[in-house]
Amino acid sequence: MVTEQQLDTLRDFKKFAPKFLVIRTKSGQPKPFAFNRAQSYLHDRLQAQKEKTGRVRAVILKGRQQGCSTYIQARFFHQVITSRGKKAFILTHDKEATKNLFSMAQRFYENLEPGLVPKPDTANAKELYFKDFDSGYAVGTAGNRAVGRSQTVQLFHGSEVGYWAFAEDHSKGILQAISNESGTEVILESTANGIGNYFHQRWINGMNADSEYQAIFLPWYWQDEYTYSASGLNLTDEELNLFELYGQNGLTHEHLAWRRIKISEFSKDFDAGRDFFSVEYPFNATEAFKNPIQNVLIHSKYVDRARNEDLEVKGPLIIGVDVAISDRDRTAIIRRRGRVAYNLQRISNYNTMEICGRLKRIIIEEKPDKVYIDCIGVGAGVVDRMQEMGFSMVEGVNVARSANDKEKFKNLRAELWCDMRDWFQGELPVQVPDEDELHGEICSLGFKENSSGQIQIESKDDLRARGMPSPDGADALSLTFFGGFYGDVTAGQIEIPQLNPYERAMFR
Repeated sequence: MVTEQQLDTLRDFKKFAPKFLVIRTKSGQPKPFAFNRAQSYLHDRLQAQKEKTGRVRAVILKGRQQGCSTYIQARFFHQVITSRGKKAFILTHDKEATKNLFSMAQRFYENLEPGLVPKPDTANAKELYFKDFDSGYAVGTAGNRAVGRSQTVQLFHGSEVGYWAFAEDHSKGILQAISNESGTEVILESTANGIGNYFHQRWINGMNADSEYQAIFLPWYWQDEYTYSASGLNLTDEELNLFELYGQNGLTHEHLAWRRIKISEFSKDFDAGRDFFSVEYPFNATEAFKNPIQNVLIHSKYVDRARNEDLEVKGPLIIGVDVAISDRDRTAIIRRRGRVAYNLQRISNYNTMEICGRLKRIIIEEKPDKVYIDCIGVGAGVVDRMQEMGFSMVEGVNVARSANDKEKFKNLRAELWCDMRDWFQGELPVQVPDEDELHGEICSLGFKENSSGQIQIESKDDLRARGMPSPDGADALSLTFFGGFYGDVTAGQIEIPQLNPYERAMFR
């Protein structure tokens, strides 16, 4: 008879895995499953979501060989053999990966204690099925457009989604076979494979607070095996900066010594090797999704530094607003006081009057000195209405017009973005919200000099052609530089109308 303690071990995956599951190490030796740091963090994130929503929906960005796939196979295998009616389906990017992941499940089963689960009624190269509790485990390869389309699945693992050949077809096929019922799980994981593809789009979506998916990043330096002796190691300025940024999160000198070796293995050219390392073993999501544009206007290292500053907030309050009412873009509102940008808000599906209502409340409550709004297209109506209501601090900015320095810049948008670049790269530190999406937007634009010697930056249409989303938050931040670094105003000299009592519950 099974004791209550044994039942508790069977039910709890974190107790079950090290006791009953056997994995093969990188050296080829079998050993009991033991959670590493990345796996423990991933487990906690997934369990927290499951407890909150009843389901798991996750997009995981990782470095190479961090045990993510091993964890998911073990997680799903545990549910298949301890629950009724749980069918797991794993979709990989190529046949070899399909074979490897299925062999992992077979190893789990073959090394279970005798009698713990019944013999599977179906056991072949791609499926294990237990008729007694109508649960099973199957795999497929993403090279087949229709793979899994007819399946009924409760647990789905998309492996190396960034390398799926027919990702859009699979999103309309196998992913539609998974219900939204309690207990279902969809986990999409991959190393990065450039920008604009299906996985990159899912990651960007997962960064949105309104998404049902959560975005989970696993840094490479959480792996103890990615270390080398640091005896006699003298850190370069770049390595010192990396240690300052990530040391508290687990980066060690031994990790940096190992990084040096890998960079030299990737290429004799240090810069090329470092770029390749950044994609395979990223420090952050922005680094993983490397921008293919060689002439990036604002380098990621400056934004990294600004995300980790903690500066005193002082100076006139300047608000930048990039207005959008289409389904694909969002209105972005950001505050800046001198060297600190903060409280970025993104709002979707608001019409112009609703945007005016939101801005009215912000102005009355926060008393900004200037509100700069992009007045191209729908933004012009927002500016007109705000000024009609008496908000004289609101000013429309036509970023398509000529720059103030016409010889140097193609248009005002290029000038404002270059002002923002100078703000980031100046001697004094600056601070921006610690947000991956904003980081990616700021570092997304390429630039060039046209035949007249003017700096010209990528348009939103050019970005979309590369598969990149509109940089709404970064555009809003650039607008705060219309009046210069400090807005060309004196704080507290603009009279703000009061909010009427009936309006207090509006536009929250």
